[in-house]
Amino acid sequence: MKEAYDFRDESEALYQLIEPLGDADYDRVTLFRDWTVNDVIQHLHFFNYVADLTLSDEPEFRRVYGELKAIQEKTGSLVASTDQMLNGLKGVALRDAWREYYVAMADRFYAADPKQRLQWVGPSMSARSSISARLMETWSHAQEIYDLLGVERVNRDLIKSIAVMGMNTFGWTFINRKEDVPEPVPHVRLTAPSGAIWEWNPENATDKIEGDAAEFCQVVTQTRNVADTNLKVTGDIATRWMSVAQCFAGPARNPPAPGTRHA
Repeated sequence: MKEAYDFRDESEALYQLIEPLGDADYDRVTLFRDWTVNDVIQHLHFFNYVADLTLSDEPEFRRVYGELKAIQEKTGSLVASTDQMLNGLKGVALRDAWREYYVAMADRFYAADPKQRLQWVGPSMSARSSISARLMETWSHAQEIYDLLGVERVNRDLIKSIAVMGMNTFGWTFINRKEDVPEPVPHVRLTAPSGAIWEWNPENATDKIEGDAAEFCQVVTQTRNVADTNLKVTGDIATRWMSVAQCFAGPARNPPAPGTRHA
């Protein structure tokens, strides 16, 4: 399935960004919850590993994730528990281990049945959804490093998988916040990096979102506040959605405040 190599290619773009960095640079603090570059790459590497286990060894996935949660309960920190699970692997050595792993992992997911059901920390998901989620995580966490280094990102149409996740989690965003799911679902019309037009949902007279696909992906992954984008948001439902959109699993979270994640 092509999504596996989209994941690999997005990981490779992040690798090329950080490849020139020395060990000391990995201690630099990003604008995402004071995570360092080390924290970001550790997070991506560890959760790539556990996602890969769901494909090949479900009992080992349960054991490893259970061990992480047990450590997290003691430390109160996902960052600290991930660091412990990785035995303090950091810097250039971490970068190289992460790269070696994601390349091989992409090959395994490429060969997998896209419809195979895989266990996860929340509901089970298909293999295609699992590797798309890894693409989304890689893309969204990479943004804090692009921001830290002051590098303007060049996106590709592979981000469509992230936009689709954003669309598919419209209802879940509200359910996760214990709110009623509003109707109608807004019409969304986005311009892809290539210039192609991506559209979802019938046009309606009240609610729609128009603009750059990458900015839409930034909003649904909560790497930007919608106020820091040029998205044109029309209608109460569309406005509410864009103010709390969340395409990733876990408890309801609020996006960064305006201006705090804007490069």
